[in-house]
Amino acid sequence: MLTLSELLGNVFNRDRLIARLAIGLPVAVWAGGILQSQLFGVRNGDPLILATAAAALIACAALAALVPARRATTIDSMQALRAE
Repeated sequence: MLTLSELLGNVFNRDRLIARLAIGLPVAVWAGGILQSQLFGVRNGDPLILATAAAALIACAALAALVPARRATTIDSMQALRAE
């Protein structure tokens, strides 16, 4: 049976996280350029806005991963497979 820390370690794998950041940061700066033309007072690549958006997304992703992970650690994996 997996522990919660092992399961969360699999979800938040370091290599996957680096790949997501390598894709996500340029897309965020590109999207900021679009928002700059639409919203007053928003600059492209504003560090405060990027950090706030990243923190909000990380918090949502962590909560979305934590709830099923905690539930998955409470049941026996063989019992779950038999139920399928």
